[in-house]
Amino acid sequence: QVQLAESGGGLVQAGDSLKLSCAASASGRTFAEAAMGWFRQAPGKEREFVAGIDRSGGTFYSDSVKGRFAISRDNAKKTVSLQMNSLQPDDTAVYYCAKTPRVAFYATYHYLAAQSTYESWGQGTQVTVSS
Repeated sequence: QVQLAESGGGLVQAGDSLKLSCAASASGRTFAEAAMGWFRQAPGKEREFVAGIDRSGGTFYSDSVKGRFAISRDNAKKTVSLQMNSLQPDDTAVYYCAKTPRVAFYATYHYLAAQSTYESWGQGTQVTVSS
């Protein structure tokens, strides 16, 4: 099974930026044929979708992060990143990256936002935003 390892979390102040990265142990072909997603789970809340990117490079965002966060992927390096700008205390959570099985070239928001779509998950990285 593919292993995913997140990095880049930390403690920042409101308004700051942070970039998360996720490295996959998959082969290059396996990674390129999958869609990737970022989810987060705040204390006492359910895990929620943050952003996703399909094989074509199409990106999808939850309303709460749209315009502030940017997801990208590098198939050669087998990594997916999440650039987070204008961070707010409500963004405090453990952030997880996830990988789908081999999927079609183009995905939809609803497909990437569903946790059941994904077959591999990372251990998570903590992001804490102070006011």
